[in-house]
Amino acid sequence: MRYYDKLIFELSKPGRIGFSLPHAGCPWTAAPAGACRPRQGSGGTTSVVGSEEIGEFCDSGKFSDSCDSLRGWRSRDGVLWRESKLELPEVSEPDVVRHYTNLSQMNFGVDTGFYPLGSCTMKYNPKINEEVVAQFNGLHPLQPARTVEGVKAIYDFMDKALAEITGMKHFTFLPCAGAHGELTGLMLMREYHFRRGDLARTKVIVPDSAHGTNPASAAVCGLDIVVVKSRPDGLVDVEDLKPLLGPDVAGIMMTNPNTLGLFERDIKEIAELVHACGGLLYYDGANMNPLLGVVRPGDMGFDIMHLNLHKTFSTPHGGGGPGSGPVGVAEALVPLLDVPRTSGFHGNFGIILRACAYILMLGRENIKMAGPLATLSANYIKESLKDCYKLPIQAVCKHEFVFDGLAEPNGVTTLDVAKRLLDYGFHAPTIYFPLLFHQALMVEPTETESLETLDAFIDVMRKIAQEALQDPELLHSAPHNTPIGRPDETTAARQPILKYQN
Repeated sequence: MRYYDKLIFELSKPGRIGFSLPHAGCPWTAAPAGACRPRQGSGGTTSVVGSEEIGEFCDSGKFSDSCDSLRGWRSRDGVLWRESKLELPEVSEPDVVRHYTNLSQMNFGVDTGFYPLGSCTMKYNPKINEEVVAQFNGLHPLQPARTVEGVKAIYDFMDKALAEITGMKHFTFLPCAGAHGELTGLMLMREYHFRRGDLARTKVIVPDSAHGTNPASAAVCGLDIVVVKSRPDGLVDVEDLKPLLGPDVAGIMMTNPNTLGLFERDIKEIAELVHACGGLLYYDGANMNPLLGVVRPGDMGFDIMHLNLHKTFSTPHGGGGPGSGPVGVAEALVPLLDVPRTSGFHGNFGIILRACAYILMLGRENIKMAGPLATLSANYIKESLKDCYKLPIQAVCKHEFVFDGLAEPNGVTTLDVAKRLLDYGFHAPTIYFPLLFHQALMVEPTETESLETLDAFIDVMRKIAQEALQDPELLHSAPHNTPIGRPDETTAARQPILKYQN
């Protein structure tokens, strides 16, 4: 029996329970009428059982049976009574444990195997960081500020540490993800121009190799996106940039190294050109990992930046959260951070604390090793595979690089390669991004993987290239060893089945 083949409700049998306790001898009694007290609120009243809000009620202060939030409930003597049966699965303890343990093994994460996801820096998360965070689990965002002086000290330390690492002046920790940080940074950019009375600056320049969140964030912020082209060597075309600059440009969004893993060698000239026209430079910190302790965005000329603490500083991410995207600014923009830098609801503190532990654990000396080791790992894999995978740009890369499919594809696509990797126990790299290459396959190994792991990945990639020549159908039908094969992703996206039908 495979417990991940069934829902927990399908394992349910009437009358089956996971525990049996002796009767305490106390009779069951109804909740007293005073346990449910109407409380006046705006636009009506709410009722509170103990200290928890349980729903909306009519203006009279009595329960409204028509409220959607109370469907299946009825009021009697000022007390909520459930009238419909609570449909919960009835299963034994072994069934529960096996079901959820097997479900957990269906997930692929950095703790289960190599995760070379390009442009996402999926590095190992040290468990000592989790131990540190566990000491703060009792915090509550509404407790008095005088009781969380230690938390404030951590925020102050992280402000100084990140400023030193990046060359920025100060950080705000409010943003809870990288894209959230981008939006916050662009709002700061707009506010900077507004306060100077420069209302015409409504355009943001974005390279054609940029992360997709860059133009998306600019659009959400109400800015117009202007695309600057890349040269054949993958770097921003400065000559294409020059005619795009003018009094309507708010700034440019870049990451360096860029999405191809290449360092923008003309960054100082780009900064001078953008500043000369009155614009600002925004740094997308998703690719900050190879620069740790080596180069600082502030020294390149960037005015605003966000950091993905859940990437560069080795904290867990994936599945939509948790994340942290603190935003740093140069001296001229510090007055715009006129909000408390620390508060009870100031970002994801658990992620910030993990990043703090990571920085303290490495120290000033060892944090400088992360970037060079990540660069060494990426170049090692690239050079080891460039004879059997197309390498459109031959230059030395930083933390990541991009292949353009197989050198001899024989009808095998990048998607086929990615699916086949799952059979060998490796997560697939990022595929079909950036859009500069039709069969893009982006690999980022990070600095935390051993030489043995890198060699194993190289061996499997070479084996897949050989399989493509000898038995392409094997790749077309992959994966073969996973709980789910290759679903119809288009149908799944356009016609999702969201409700279980018995």
